[in-house]
Parts: sequence; structure tokens; C-alpha cells
Amino acid sequence: MPLSLTLTPLANASLMIQIHTIMALAAVILTLCIFSLRKGSPLHRVLGWAWVVMMATVALSSFWINEVRLIGPFSPIHILSLFTLWALISGVAAARSRRVKDHKRQMTALVFGALVLAGSFTLLPGRIMHAVISGG
Repeated sequence: MPLSLTLTPLANASLMIQIHTIMALAAVILTLCIFSLRKGSPLHRVLGWAWVVMMATVALSSFWINEVRLIGPFSPIHILSLFTLWALISGVAAARSRRVKDHKRQMTALVFGALVLAGSFTLLPGRIMHAVISGG
């Protein structure tokens, strides 16, 4: 089945969902750039800070996205958002303390947990990104 992209579902979503989505997609692209750089280089550090800001924005914006409600206005994805914020702080602290292995482990966990795994759930039927990719 060929892809039939449409941005209409995203354009019709709330501003918070739009911000959340744009920052997450930008973080995916920036991840590829950062992974291709020499670790510890000035550009790695600058882009890394931009990535941290993007990921913090993604995590924080999720608290205003409440389509799935299991415990009051919250869902299991909000637990991932709390983990993301903790891991960002921990990963930055590790880098600043020159604990390179800890920094790498935290950031790699964030990429695969918060971007790849959580991002894949947005492609399930009934979700906005599924509608974007399937053409509505």
C-alpha cells in the first residue's frame, strides 16, 4: 500500500500537539546529525544542547496532551516524559562531569526509548501521525 501523506490531521490538532510533533521530528533529524559528529567536538556540544532543549520541549509539552486518560488526565506516556526529563538532566550532568560512558548510555536510551519506541506508538491506527502517513 503506497503512502499518502497529508498534514491536515496535524494542522487540525491543538497547538501543543503541533509543537510536540515538530520538536520530536526535529530531534530525530538532529540525532542523525549528532551521531555523525566527532564526540565532544564544539559542534557536537552546540547541537547537543539544541537537542536537549528540543527533547525537554517534547517531554514538557506532553503534559498538555491528554487524549488518552487512564489516571485523571494522565497516561503511561507521561511516565516516559518524566523519565525523559530525568534522563536529560542525568545525561547532561554526566557529560559535564566527563563521565562519557554514562552520558552515552543516557542519551542512547533517550533516543531509542523516547524517540524511536514512543514515536512508533504514534503510528498506530487512531493516532494523528497514523492519519498523516495514511493520508487521513
